[in-house]
Amino acid sequence: MKDLFLLDPDVIFLNHGSFGACPRPVFEAYQRFQLELERRPVEFLAPERRLPERLEPARHRLADFVGAPRGDLVFATNATVALNAAARSLDLHSGDEVLLADAEYGGIELLWEFVARRTGATLTRVPFDELVPRAQTRVVFCSHVEWSTGRVNDVAAVCARARAAGALSIVDGAHAPGQLDLDLPAVGADVYAGNCHKWLCAPKGAGFLYARPEAQPLIDPPVVSWDWAAGAPFALAHRWQGTRDPAALLSVPAAIDFQGEHDWPAVRERCHALLTRFRDACGFEPLTDDYVQMLGFRLPVADGEEVKRELYERHRIEVPIFETPQGWVLRVSVQAYNDDGDIDALLRALA
Repeated sequence: MKDLFLLDPDVIFLNHGSFGACPRPVFEAYQRFQLELERRPVEFLAPERRLPERLEPARHRLADFVGAPRGDLVFATNATVALNAAARSLDLHSGDEVLLADAEYGGIELLWEFVARRTGATLTRVPFDELVPRAQTRVVFCSHVEWSTGRVNDVAAVCARARAAGALSIVDGAHAPGQLDLDLPAVGADVYAGNCHKWLCAPKGAGFLYARPEAQPLIDPPVVSWDWAAGAPFALAHRWQGTRDPAALLSVPAAIDFQGEHDWPAVRERCHALLTRFRDACGFEPLTDDYVQMLGFRLPVADGEEVKRELYERHRIEVPIFETPQGWVLRVSVQAYNDDGDIDALLRALA
């Protein structure tokens, strides 16, 4: 499927997990929306014209795709924006605890540190398997798929424990849509944020925020503008966020269609097999056994940045290597455009 993607053929791309990659048919749909926007900007964008009637079917397709009631899901630019809207809206105080798993994405850890500084709440980081709310716990936060290891977490169990304790559960699902089959009500999170530009292969700038009806009044829109009114439904209050290019959002149905046309469960299975082959041949310690298309490995080197630079500059392999408290990590993520030749190239280069 390499020809269906726009990636530079001179680069071996084993880093889908960072920013994704958009297939040609989806990108062409995206560009058609952008061209229409430039040709007729008022007709395209004005709230009283065509945009609402076009955004709503796209939002409904995404809600159906992740199993969410349509009124409980809204578009967002990305998962980080969605999580900011949720976390910065919460009425937290000194003595309140936010309980975090200890392998969260650095940008979102900074978000919670920002919230704690402004509210006086306490942040407590524990291993995922120890996410058990206490009397002072107001929020339990964790990732569905860990960004560094690729581990698929049992977030449903965490959300159930949070609800039983009267705490709000918030899940970072940045890497889940498209890599996992989602049924958000079954996950049980009060709030769930996801990206469409990663594993769903939509254009950059497409994500979502889901909230159970009980949690929706707690969350302010990231931008208050024309669709907002006191008591407005969740989906309406979060819809209009000023002048922005909605082409990526409108292209989400094209991404869903693309995966449907190409038997995506079989694609995921093949990608998982590629990753397993690399795991078995590389000699490095995998950081989890519960992965789909992305897996981190402990890399026993003194300078991971130098290894990453060498892989790219000498071998033209794009793969992330980053430092964690446990040492350097090599994260390999594969998508439909990868094949055995890509895995062989990485194995040779590392050897």
